[in-house]
Amino acid sequence: MEFLKGRFPLSVAIGAVFGALSRFYVTEGITAIFGKDFGFYGTFSINVSGCLLIAYILTLVTENLRIISPELRLMTTTGFCGAYTTFSTYGLETNSFLVKGDMKTLFIYFVGSAIAGMVGIQIGVLLARSSAQKS
Repeated sequence: MEFLKGRFPLSVAIGAVFGALSRFYVTEGITAIFGKDFGFYGTFSINVSGCLLIAYILTLVTENLRIISPELRLMTTTGFCGAYTTFSTYGLETNSFLVKGDMKTLFIYFVGSAIAGMVGIQIGVLLARSSAQKS
């Protein structure tokens, strides 16, 4: 359980701080440019750029195009990208099914995640509204 001690959790935490702040500033900046009604442009930009970044970093590492320390990899992928957007992980995982040729799992995961996410949103809204009415 070496990864639970020392530098690894600290690396993730440092990356997460910068990822969360980046998400905030990108969202605020795009909302300031396009207006409140187009705030989803910020989310879309974050999701796409997060996918690009995590794929770029992990391709460099896994294909030995560049050697980086485990701490730096964790800081940039799990920490930064994880806090910046979980969509990057979703995109990377979906791509892994594509690369493996596992089209059945790809379809179930890709579509299922989107549908389940929307169902979760609706349930969360209903639960929040229900608890607010009881207060």
